[in-house]
Amino acid sequence: MTNVHKSAIISPKAELADNVTVGPYTIIEEDVVIGKDTEIASSALIASGSRLGENVKVFHSAVIGTVPQDLKFGGEKTTVSIGNNCIIREFVTINRGTIDRGETVIGEECLIMSYAHVAHDCLLGNNVIMANSVNLGGHIEIGDYAILGGILPVHQFVKIGAHSMIGGGYRLQQDVCPYALVAGYPLKITGINSVGLKRRGFSKEALKSIEACYKLLFSSNLNTTQAVERIKSDVEETDQVTEIINFIASTKRGMIK
Repeated sequence: MTNVHKSAIISPKAELADNVTVGPYTIIEEDVVIGKDTEIASSALIASGSRLGENVKVFHSAVIGTVPQDLKFGGEKTTVSIGNNCIIREFVTINRGTIDRGETVIGEECLIMSYAHVAHDCLLGNNVIMANSVNLGGHIEIGDYAILGGILPVHQFVKIGAHSMIGGGYRLQQDVCPYALVAGYPLKITGINSVGLKRRGFSKEALKSIEACYKLLFSSNLNTTQAVERIKSDVEETDQVTEIINFIASTKRGMIK
């Protein structure tokens, strides 16, 4: 059974699961799927192509699933997917994908704070936090547990590694290595996100292996290729080391150093 305010406008071609709540003046278009226990507040727009998981909280005036702000967009049928237990705060805007990827994806347990924007074809992992007024360009990839500080513009096609933390009020134009703490003018690696990693139960051994990689990558006179070779030869191969090496191999915009 759903709880829909009488002033809400819901297409008969939308699919709402059990126990969905829809507030006043909200519009839900056709080709929308909403999972059980999801709550949508007042004056929100859930546009065609939106897929919301279970127990998602959408706050006042959020706009989800509208067409990309991309001049190359040709009206193709694409989607935006939001995972279970996400929180989408007031005035957030999330665009659906383009023909390039076909979808914009936000994982589970994410918190997208007020006035943030997620552009077309972005891929967000699980437990990502975007603070107020973070603006993502198109095609950005963000790993699990990454935290983005407020009023942060991120250039299109940037990749942000898992468990990293980026300070607010800066401008991000290049990729961020997993586990990094990033801040300053110009923006730079200031260390590993040790507080966040400890809170998530990373062992002392895991932290030491990450620190060993970072010393070679960011505190030596080696270039990135040389540093990676030294990591492969000198640092014990752990899951974290493998993730860092694989991330570096996939970067196309270069990394924040």
